Amino acid sequence: MKTEVVKITAESENGAYKKAAELLNDEQVVGMPTETVYGLAGNAFSPVAVNRIFEAKGRPTDNPLIVHVSKFEDIYDLVKAVPESAKKLAEKFWPGPLTVILPKADKVPYCTTGNLDTVAVRCPSHPVARRLIELSGLPLAAPSANLSGKPSPTRAEHVYEDLNGRIPLVIDGGESEEGVESTVISLVGEKPRLLRPGNVTLNELKSVLGEVEVDNAVLNPLKKDEKVSSPGMKYKHYSPEAEIILVRGDYKGFCDYVNANSSDDVYAMVFDDEGRELNIPFICYGHEDYKLLAHSLFDTLRELDKKGAKRCFVRYPDEHNDDNLAVLNRLLRAAGFKVIDV
Repeated sequence: MKTEVVKITAESENGAYKKAAELLNDEQVVGMPTETVYGLAGNAFSPVAVNRIFEAKGRPTDNPLIVHVSKFEDIYDLVKAVPESAKKLAEKFWPGPLTVILPKADKVPYCTTGNLDTVAVRCPSHPVARRLIELSGLPLAAPSANLSGKPSPTRAEHVYEDLNGRIPLVIDGGESEEGVESTVISLVGEKPRLLRPGNVTLNELKSVLGEVEVDNAVLNPLKKDEKVSSPGMKYKHYSPEAEIILVRGDYKGFCDYVNANSSDDVYAMVFDDEGRELNIPFICYGHEDYKLLAHSLFDTLRELDKKGAKRCFVRYPDEHNDDNLAVLNRLLRAAGFKVIDV
């Protein structure tokens, strides 16, 4: 299969979207830009299309997919009922990087939901994504458009690097604005529960809903035989070829540990202006502003592979700041929860 990359903007004529819409209606899959990361989109109602998503990514089929819609009203076709809490969240954060989990409608196939009775839905704010959803006339299941386990793609070239020859088309809509996947909140059960942090923060969710529980799997591995209820919970994710090791402690402790354990092909990921004391190559990935860290995180992880890094020591974000949950969650999973305290 030859993979074509086509640049499309929000201002492009409808004809520019025609091939992508035709492929989606023919149960094919398409690399699609969103404001979070690039997604691998297919008809959420079609088991054929959904299976093609799993096959192209090499993704385990018990890992549920997020369904993307172009407007709030489309959610009624996907879920059994829409509670007031979902309406309040959508009014505040949709279109945008927030996914809500609700009991699924019967017409949503179990292959889309990872055999769960719930479905994850969001309305992206990226104008190209929303227009493609509208023109296709379909709700689009769209996990990140990368090989399963690799860092998520924030540019069309990342999608091409991972999936060239596996999918027919990648739409280049520019760099993703957010840089990490959407926040996922479950509205099933007595209390809202944060399953995956993103750039809609825990504090922002609480400002709308009041009390919000944080699932144990946000910062810890799943327990043995525990069922996945959200994408990104069960498997090692976001990881480059290099071994990622998180180092938790102050700056001096970090530098002392890294310098004592340096060798060839070892790199460090540090905050801005923090590489001066290191005797190994380093890459900066922003500072303690969570949005800057999130925006550059996956680009930085992919850069490690381009540089041939075999191991990378990473500065541990401030875990006491709830706004850092998204970056910390991704780093812990990229490292397979390998953390060294100094």
